[in-house]
Amino acid sequence: MMNRMIEKDELFLKAEKAKQASGKLAAKSTEQKNRALRAISRELRKNCPVILAANMEDVDHAKARGMSDSLIDRLLLNEERIGSMADALDHLAGLDDPIGDCVEKWDRPNGLHIQKIRVPLGVVGMVYEARPNVTVDAAGLCLKTGNAVYLRGSGSALESNKALVSVIHHALIESKLPGDSVQLLEDVSHETADRFFKLHGLIDVLIPRGSKKLIQTVISKSTIPVIETGAGNCHLYIDESANPEMAVAIALNAKTQRPSVCNAIETIIVHEKWLTGYGGLLIDSLRSAGVECRIDPSLAARYPEFPLADEEDWSAEYLDKIVAIKTVKDVDEAIRHINRYGTKHSEAIVSESPDHVERFFQYVDASAIYHNASTRFTDGEAFGFGAEIGISTQKLHARGPMGLPALTTIKYIVKGTGQIRE
Repeated sequence: MMNRMIEKDELFLKAEKAKQASGKLAAKSTEQKNRALRAISRELRKNCPVILAANMEDVDHAKARGMSDSLIDRLLLNEERIGSMADALDHLAGLDDPIGDCVEKWDRPNGLHIQKIRVPLGVVGMVYEARPNVTVDAAGLCLKTGNAVYLRGSGSALESNKALVSVIHHALIESKLPGDSVQLLEDVSHETADRFFKLHGLIDVLIPRGSKKLIQTVISKSTIPVIETGAGNCHLYIDESANPEMAVAIALNAKTQRPSVCNAIETIIVHEKWLTGYGGLLIDSLRSAGVECRIDPSLAARYPEFPLADEEDWSAEYLDKIVAIKTVKDVDEAIRHINRYGTKHSEAIVSESPDHVERFFQYVDASAIYHNASTRFTDGEAFGFGAEIGISTQKLHARGPMGLPALTTIKYIVKGTGQIRE
């Protein structure tokens, strides 16, 4: 009896509450869910000062611990970012609800009528680092699709997450949706996290969102099905025919617009002939933007001040103003490098050669591939999904930015007139 009581700690109690709430939430109408999303949006704007004060506690602690500027950028909230989170919820409320959609239907020769319809997953377990905006994105997407969500953020964002979830709970109760639909695990110890990964039967699916180390930890320790969101070792390939101004603009945007996110590029691959004509423009632009360049040996004579890239650099997700630069003889060499070192996230080619673009699209293995555009667009909001639960780099269930349909599963509805199987 004592052991059972010990087990019923915060972790289990909140998991059970989420499981119970998921059944009630699944029965709510689209109108009820949309009303709740708009209420959360209003509460975020209304409580902006409270949320920012909590976030400042987290930021101050992070600075005191020596957290890098790129990670602090992920952690930081301001009025603009809170406004964007609220806008995303309003946008979500205006999107079609996938729950109940008939994906496919058919009749069998024996008269059975079969429908395949979308239904909620149940309880979604979110495991993520630093970024408190994920708290709101995950809650909004899960609520819209009738899923409860159990959030396990990092200790670095705990005060921010507590403030955000408090706002969400208030809005849910006001909207007459189950307040227990959104749970936050406040015990952020590694021991409790390991137990969180094993709540099979209470959590239906885990979605890790963060560093490669975090994702691999969840995959290796979980007894719950995992939707793998990938680290972003993303590449930009500048082909021989690339427009120089376009190529440099895309490279700068993809590397520097927000270097701490997973869809920022980490390696620029350049055709050797393009580099001969326009390499100085690219390198000077990167240097002017404060980007540290790590180069392959073919560039060492021209840029002796730059360190040589090694095997670790080709595999690195810097999440910072650092980029590795590699030269290649043709598009096939670029493709081989990407498929060896890439994380199947986002890859881009700048080229005016239709044949090279088609070859790049066909042979590069990634969830999103771009032609003459920045990889920074691999994002649920940019794709028109309202928000995203993560970017899947696996090939089962969902791939790429995961919006509302990715948070559903299938139920078969079979109607008959008394048929029996002989």
